[in-house]
Amino acid sequence: MSVSGHSFQPSSLPPQTESPSVEFMTAADLKSMVTQKQPVTILDVRGGEAFATSDLKIKGAIHVKLRRLRYRLGMAPLSTVSRASEVVTYCACPNDELSIKAADVLQNSGFKRVHVLKGGWREWQKLRGPVESASR
Repeated sequence: MSVSGHSFQPSSLPPQTESPSVEFMTAADLKSMVTQKQPVTILDVRGGEAFATSDLKIKGAIHVKLRRLRYRLGMAPLSTVSRASEVVTYCACPNDELSIKAADVLQNSGFKRVHVLKGGWREWQKLRGPVESASR
């Protein structure tokens, strides 16, 4: 798959979290998409504590609790997201566990272009990607 001229290949994960169908995207690639205003839906699936202790999220991201994701897909704004559009999930987990689970839910719900942000929130902060207030 190619986005912005970059080819994304599935990454290898530790055996306990291996999900062969999940593809990763680097923070640099996502930052490029966001700053160039390319169409992408970003899902923040950080756990309750990680989200609650942060005042920020990736610019344009929609926060969804993983356990509610399947249900929320039937509600706005997620119900209007095309199954063919680019979707990126991120969390603050050491091995992107919640993002991978969210990507699996999305793929099982018919989404075709799902990526996990490699390194998640921490990598985004290191790269100083665009952020905005995490309204509660």
